[in-house]
Parts: sequence; C-alpha cells; structure tokens
Amino acid sequence: MEEPDPRRWRLLGLLAVAQFMLILDVTVVAIALPNIQTDLGLQRETLTWVVSAYTLMFGGLMLLGGRAADLFGSRRVVLTGLFVFTLASLATGLANGPELLLAGRVAQGIGAAMLSPAALSVVTKTFDGEERNKALGIWSAMGGGGSAIGVLLGGLLTAGPGWQWVFYLNVPIGVIVFAVLLRMLPADRPAASTGRLDVPGALLVTAGTGTAIYALINAGDRGWLSAATLGTLAGAIVLYGVFAWVQRSVRSPLMDLRIFTRRPVVAGIFMILVATALMIATFFLGSFYLQHFQQYGALRTGLLFLPVALAAILGAQVAGTLVGHVGARMVALAGFAISALGLAVPAIWSGAAAIVTGMTVSTIGLGAAFVAASTTTFAQIDYREAGLASGLLSTFHEFGASVGVAVVSSVAAASLAGTVSTGFTRGFTFAAITAAVVGLLALVAVPTFKPATGAVHAH
Repeated sequence: MEEPDPRRWRLLGLLAVAQFMLILDVTVVAIALPNIQTDLGLQRETLTWVVSAYTLMFGGLMLLGGRAADLFGSRRVVLTGLFVFTLASLATGLANGPELLLAGRVAQGIGAAMLSPAALSVVTKTFDGEERNKALGIWSAMGGGGSAIGVLLGGLLTAGPGWQWVFYLNVPIGVIVFAVLLRMLPADRPAASTGRLDVPGALLVTAGTGTAIYALINAGDRGWLSAATLGTLAGAIVLYGVFAWVQRSVRSPLMDLRIFTRRPVVAGIFMILVATALMIATFFLGSFYLQHFQQYGALRTGLLFLPVALAAILGAQVAGTLVGHVGARMVALAGFAISALGLAVPAIWSGAAAIVTGMTVSTIGLGAAFVAASTTTFAQIDYREAGLASGLLSTFHEFGASVGVAVVSSVAAASLAGTVSTGFTRGFTFAAITAAVVGLLALVAVPTFKPATGAVHAH
C-alpha cells in the first residue's frame, strides 16, 4: 500500500479555496445586483440573466467537465477551468454594458463547470476511508460557507470600492491558487478508456434549460399562459427529448438515463432543485426589497443577510445529525415545512424585520432539505456511480438557482421594475406555497429507509 501524499491537506485547502470562489460567485452577486442595474441601466430581464447565465453554464456543462477530467486527467482540467474562471472574472468586472457583463458571466460558468468536478475528483482520489469522509465534509462546508460569506462580502465590496470588485476579487486569488496548484497538483494519467466527450449531449441539455429559463423570465411580461411562453416551454421540452434520444444512441453518453428510473435519485435531485431555487429566489427578492424599497445601502443589507446565510449552515448541521435517526423523509418534510412557515412571514407582513426573520427561519429549513436531498440521492448508489450521482446533484443545484431567480423575477416583476410592494408579497407567497407543496410531495416521493452512516458527507 503506498504512503498517502504528505501534502494532501494543503492540496485540499487550495482546491477548497477554488471551490469557495465558485460558490461565492452565486450569492456575492445577489447584493450587488441593484447597483449593477443602476450603473449599467439594465432591464429586469437582463438583470435576471446576470445570475442565471452563470448558474446555467455551471450546471449545464458540469457533467461534461467531470467526464473531461476522467478522459484528459484531473490536473489539466482543474488548471484550465481555474484559468478560464479567473480571466472571465476580470472581463466581467471591466464590463461597461450588458453585452460584456453577460459574456463574462457565461465564461465564468464554463470555467466553473470544468474546475468544480475535476477538483472534487482530485479530492476523492487523494483521500481514503475515514480521511475521505473528513475531506468531503470540509468540501461541503465550503459550499455552505461560500453562500454565507458571499452575501456579506457582496455588501462590503459594493458599498466600498464598487460592484466591479465582486468580480475583481477572484483575479488575485485565482492567480495565486493557479501558481501553487501548478507546482502541487500530482500528474495523473488519463483513463485508459477510449471514450469520447459527449459535447452534443451537454449542449442540448444546456440549451433546453436555457430555453426554459428564457420562457420563465419573460412570463412576467408576456403572461404565464400566453402563446409565446407556452411555445418557448414546448421548445425546451423538445430539446430535452432530443437530448434523451442522443443519450441512448451515442457510444459514450453524458449520463446513463437509467439512473432516473430509481426513485431515491429522482426524489433527491428534485428536492435539491427546489431547495436551491427557493433559497436563491428569496436572496434575490430580499436584496431588492431592502435596497430598492427600503433604501438601505449594500453594506447594511449584507449585514442583515448574515443571519439568513448562517441559518443554512445551522439547518444542515442539525439535519446531518438527525437524518441517521429519523430518516431522510422526515427531515425533508420538516425542512420544507419550516421553510414554508418562514416564507409566510414576509408574505403576510411587510417591513425589513419581517423579511429578515422570515428568510432566516426559511433558510434553516432549506439547509435541512439539502441534507435530505443528498442522503436520499446517495441512498442506493454503488461507489462506481458516485461520480455520476454527485455530478447530477451539483447540476440540479445550479439549475435550481437559475430557475428560482427566473420564476421569482417574473412573479415579482411589478416591484423589481417600479416602486410598489405588491410584487414582493406575491413573490414570497408563491415561494411559501411551493415549499409547502414540496414538503407534502416529499412524504410520498422519498422512500423510507435509514441512510447508512457516512453517506451524509457525500454531497
């Protein structure tokens, strides 16, 4: 048995910092959005794409990134992804209009989709047994911590040097991490298999989701049941159908669609999609309510968001302890029920206190729902499929963020564009009802089994 690499914990630290930047980039932008809108004179639809363009590319190309790491070696894909992400962050910060801003966000998402799965694959290859569980625990904590710190950092940077620094900050960190990883990342031989990259599959699934998001963003203006909205959604379904056909006919498909015949997998990825959608959607609504409607500055908003972000970590910790005793079904039901109660507060009462309190309570529930989602997904997964399962979970996590912002931006369109508060009330009401419905669905959909110990860290 070979000796473990003595530098493995330092390597984990560096890769975790890189992952931290990618996760941070979803929420750090939430607080900066109102300032970006004012500075660049963006429409509501364009503003929604500032969040969705990144999460769509990140999610849509993630499985391709993981497959590329297997075929070309993780080291090469990690370094390429980090290089692209860092360069794209610089371009986004320099943007003086919507075109460069959105192009930069798309490129950031492409870099993230290469970097994240390849870095995780390095972590799983570098650590064994108990150490691997510990390493994956640290990796997951970076995800929760990234969301939390992103909100505060977004406020500090936007109020201080300006929203551009939300993106510029990635540049020095990216350069330093790149330089050190260049020396430290072990050379790995690509897989001996002669598989090919399923680029058409990745493009089809991204195009399908992008089309659906486009329909959802514009539904607020065109009407939810208008011919344009329904036609665009039908187009998305056709693209998904073509994707499924391609997956069955190519030699090395992006994903084995048979994994979707398993109830735990479908229930788990559905829960991660909805939980992320609710979380990012309420961050988006809350940020606009506090900054546009209450006229609070970015820093004050960032500070008010801190308990909301920490609540996610608290909810996940508590659920991680409970899930082994009561099972994922009860954790999912409790998580979504708590979220629905929290979201009902700003749906009924207005004011900054109601918004922050409601969002904090809701996020405790969503933190628990994340744990229920990952333990359910991994419940009956063989170790040979762990890569595909975690790739799917991460993909639907990012898609959830895209869809959540798109839907809530349409539902609350009146308030995001003008000065009335009815849109915010509608947005929070819609979110509360969604959480309650999904909680009830979890009772039916999530199989009853006690998860095996150790499965909790797999996200």
